Amino acid sequence: MKNEKVFVFILALIFAALLLTACGGGSAPAENATGSEYHTASLSDEGRSCVECHATETHGVVSDWDGSAHAAAGVSCIDCHKVDADSPMALSGVEGHEDLSVAVSMLVAPSTCAECHEDQVNEFHASGHERAALQVEAKDGMQALIHHHEGRDMEGLDGASEETGCMQCHGVRFELDETGHPTPETYPSSGMGNIYPNGEVGNCTVCHTRHSFDIAEARKPDACSSCHIGPDHPDVEIYENSKHGQIYAAEGEEWTWDSPSGDWEPGDYRAPTCATCHMSGIGDLATTHNVSQRLYWNLWAKSSKVRNSDDPMDMLTGDGEAGRAEMKQVCGECHSDTLTDGFFASGDKAVELYNTAYWTPVEKMRTELADAGLLKDNPWEDGFMIQHYHIWHHDGRRARQGALMGGPDWAHWHGFFQLQQKLNLATAIYEQRMETGEIETAAPWSLAP
Repeated sequence: MKNEKVFVFILALIFAALLLTACGGGSAPAENATGSEYHTASLSDEGRSCVECHATETHGVVSDWDGSAHAAAGVSCIDCHKVDADSPMALSGVEGHEDLSVAVSMLVAPSTCAECHEDQVNEFHASGHERAALQVEAKDGMQALIHHHEGRDMEGLDGASEETGCMQCHGVRFELDETGHPTPETYPSSGMGNIYPNGEVGNCTVCHTRHSFDIAEARKPDACSSCHIGPDHPDVEIYENSKHGQIYAAEGEEWTWDSPSGDWEPGDYRAPTCATCHMSGIGDLATTHNVSQRLYWNLWAKSSKVRNSDDPMDMLTGDGEAGRAEMKQVCGECHSDTLTDGFFASGDKAVELYNTAYWTPVEKMRTELADAGLLKDNPWEDGFMIQHYHIWHHDGRRARQGALMGGPDWAHWHGFFQLQQKLNLATAIYEQRMETGEIETAAPWSLAP
């Protein structure tokens, strides 16, 4: 019996040693790896050399690419990163790239993606995402907020809040150094509306992240949540508050996420995500990368109006009536007309309540105070203007978006409940100023939103 136990123990040790040998060292290639273990057989010589070098230099990049549809189709690094020799984005004098026979760029503009994905890129350019960075760049008030009020006009530091905040969602106008690399002030940026040195706009890798570009990743709410979050547009939090979000949280890991584009339908999932409603092919609807296409209202403006413009730089870009009809088709794949019609009727009522009972009166009071010279030069030090801003930019957006995305807590407690309090305070400040002809001297913290 004793000998049998010793024999079993020895066998266990041998098995464990074999298991460790089989598993060990698989997480990264050896330093002298050639990249031959990757999908390089169908690549050009230039493409293969990229993989072989970067397999040791940036293993994570090659690993992502190797598991992608690009690798399976023989699309390599050079196919995306090559540019004309006279391109303003071409790299020059970069160590390790001296023997390249083609010019390459670190930055990949949307026109490169359009070589294979033309419809998707054109749809993006027709959407509100197109103006993401351009509108921030063009707004004097936004630039003053960033550099003067937040940046305190501190030389060399006044753009910090933009670099780490605004541009990581909206995008940035890239600036390059003498070698063609983007400058630290403008890179890295994960912004949707990045503006490239050749004038192009857009960033496909926000949703389809480098270098796997996975369609499943883009279909999950997480793809939208980096930007559609927070006090002014808490869309992912609203989704989580909705019944759709609750179902996703409970069982989303079990759903089918990798169906081909246009074939991702109910049955693959039991509740929609952001992509389902705003982009996916469902029923008779084709897929679209125009995220404005299925919208009726503009829900982030100071006053909501029905969309009626084909200009992507217009805040009302889209066809509201056609958009509502398409969105109802999405709902109709799972819900009855009675439910769908009732939902939108209630949501529209909430938008009208905000427009007429909150924005219209507070904007009328602002105009009268401005005409009477009873507003401070700095709006961020003015008690009335702080309320005015939050009625629109925070509470009003939350109320409207919560109502039309099925998030009751955001429509009410974070929305209309806060709205009525701030309108009451704004009205009291307005009445006191108009009666006395003076701006009150109350302590700023007593006027905090």
